[in-house]
Amino acid sequence: MSKKSKILNVIKKTILTFIAILFATSFLLPTILTFCNSFMAEQEISSNYGIIFNNYTSEGNDKVTSYRSEKVNLKLIPDKVVVSQYETVLLKSPDYLMKFWNSVLLTVPIMIFQILVALGASYAFARFKGKLKAIIFFLYLILMLMPYQVTLVPNYIVASKLNLLDTRWSILFPGIFSPFSVYLLTKYMKRIPESLIEAAKLDGCTEWRIFKDIAIPLCKGPIASVAILVFIDYWNMVEQPLIMLSDSAYHPLSVFLSQINQGEIGLAFAIATIYMVPPILIFLYGEEYLVDGIAYQGSVKG
Repeated sequence: MSKKSKILNVIKKTILTFIAILFATSFLLPTILTFCNSFMAEQEISSNYGIIFNNYTSEGNDKVTSYRSEKVNLKLIPDKVVVSQYETVLLKSPDYLMKFWNSVLLTVPIMIFQILVALGASYAFARFKGKLKAIIFFLYLILMLMPYQVTLVPNYIVASKLNLLDTRWSILFPGIFSPFSVYLLTKYMKRIPESLIEAAKLDGCTEWRIFKDIAIPLCKGPIASVAILVFIDYWNMVEQPLIMLSDSAYHPLSVFLSQINQGEIGLAFAIATIYMVPPILIFLYGEEYLVDGIAYQGSVKG
């Protein structure tokens, strides 16, 4: 390679690296801004962002926020680091922690039981042939392609008929039997080599042992990938709780964040930071599994 080509390659890599850093910074900026601003004093937050929220106009007995055109002063480094917002969220006001645990009580069971249901269903779809199976799997695809807002009304009607409205079950049941995980795991189950299944049968393995000792271990990466995606999806749900749960005591933190008063901007930053912790930790812990699950081709490793 000539010296000119080497120089061009260095310039190309430098430009691409700069573009990648620019995109990464743009994506991370809201998260970094939220975290840093959660340690700002309320007065400093008001001075930087108050022009957005603090101008009210009256309509009857209600106060309506009117937005100004002035620019907001985005600050990453607080003048003075305070933890009063976190003291309020974690110690003084239990409502915020209750909403956090509502999110946990809705998201974790959905993630666990959706994967358990999907493992059995995907193994059946991958292993057994037949026209009925093809029709059912096609229906799964149709349901998966539909936006959740389309199926929300039927879910509401079914929950109403079963007297499940205003209970967590109205959220849990549709989430547990969601077709998303079934579709993804079926894709990977079908890539398990048939020769491996036949060898296990010759050794006297039953379908249950093949499922438990061969199919599940080979799909550990995809299972972890599905678990991460399902957790993040349901951790951020808003429409389902708003429609199914009229009692705000059962609402998750994702709904509660949108209802924080304009005078509690500092609390909003602190709560949003706490809210981001579980998805970030799960992603960082399972990043390798997520990449491995996406790249997995069903081959036998070893």
